[in-house]
Amino acid sequence: MRVCLLAYRGNPYVGGQGVYLYELTRALVALGHQVEVMVGPPYPRDLSRWAIVHKVANLNLWGRYRRAWLPCEAPLRLLQPANLLDFALTRARFFPEPLSFSLRALGLLGRRLRTQRFDVLHDVQTLGYGMLGMMAFGIPLLTTVHHPLNIDRRAALHRNRTFEEVYHSVVFYPVGMQGVVIRRVARVITNSQATRQAIANDFRVPRHRIAVVPGGLDTTLFHNPGRRRRRPATLLFVGNTDDWRKGAAYLVRALALLPGTVRLRVVDDPYPTKKLLHEECKRLGVGHRVTFLGKLEHAGLQDEYCRCTMLVQPSLYEGFGLPAAEALACETPVVATAVGAVPEVVVPHTGLLVPPADPGALAGAIESLLEDPNQRRAMGQAGRRRMVRCFDWRIAGAKTAEVYQDVLTGRLPTPGRGGPGQPPSCVGDRP
Repeated sequence: MRVCLLAYRGNPYVGGQGVYLYELTRALVALGHQVEVMVGPPYPRDLSRWAIVHKVANLNLWGRYRRAWLPCEAPLRLLQPANLLDFALTRARFFPEPLSFSLRALGLLGRRLRTQRFDVLHDVQTLGYGMLGMMAFGIPLLTTVHHPLNIDRRAALHRNRTFEEVYHSVVFYPVGMQGVVIRRVARVITNSQATRQAIANDFRVPRHRIAVVPGGLDTTLFHNPGRRRRRPATLLFVGNTDDWRKGAAYLVRALALLPGTVRLRVVDDPYPTKKLLHEECKRLGVGHRVTFLGKLEHAGLQDEYCRCTMLVQPSLYEGFGLPAAEALACETPVVATAVGAVPEVVVPHTGLLVPPADPGALAGAIESLLEDPNQRRAMGQAGRRRMVRCFDWRIAGAKTAEVYQDVLTGRLPTPGRGGPGQPPSCVGDRP
């Protein structure tokens, strides 16, 4: 098949959609499919080794508007229609990238179709109005949604205290636009049963039109070659510490309840780039026990997974929970919160689950594993077997291609089943 993937951001070190784009394209090419990618900045690296990459430029006005109201280094470029739209939306505090990328990609796709044919168009969580125009080309358009933005907006509104904060939360998330587009695409792909239900509820998409393809990871890269664990006991957190939904503050509060010898390593940028966790550490007096590692590439991240005592994922919501899956692939047990799709990744014989926003429960689960090295070892080994059997990218790529084939042949899953999903051996909590 000839597949065109579209993503408004593509760098794998920026977010989950970049990792997804990188790994899915590689898996599809390995299966013999031809892949082209239309992607916005920050652009992916290395993708051009196996796919044709079309860079869809923008002025990054969202990233700049707090620092400079007018980007004076390129004022004339603002007169271009798409850039002018970006400028107007950002100054009203809307997040413009999904909309403007979809419009730019629509024009690029129209030009590309003069010389190339595609069997499938696959959007990665853009769902901009430009996608409606793409449907006019007569090519099936699918989308991947890792979690509906309604969840983020509801959580933000719950925390808002001022009119300005409420306004920003309402206009920042393009929920209305995404709802219009997602109900018109040929098929929706998501990576867990929990997210499938959330999409059905929030966007009113029939469940049988949502295919569940479990998230993938590179189990040949993420493995444990026998590295020694750090001493004293070391916890690992991987995620954006300025995003309160990742729950890093609750982990630091749990750290304050644990023995003073326990250390925490954080894969994220330190102060002053990221401030929230630094301030919480200072308030609790545990800053000397916390090390910020910055953003790590794959080799450094694998080393941290292999050498820590356990990974802790204290999120308030997760559409999949990639750090937990990567840690398990490296034979590292996980303590995580039982939210979203996490219980579909971390099952009882691979880690411990606790309620969200509960530092005491988090500390209790961590301490129980610290006291039982045999359980940690058994959980790590079981986690590795489960990740290879259920979540390797070779499986995810093949199941995604199955969804493409279903769409091309007009085959719709039986209501209640919802697509390929997990094989029976991956369901439940048995090793």
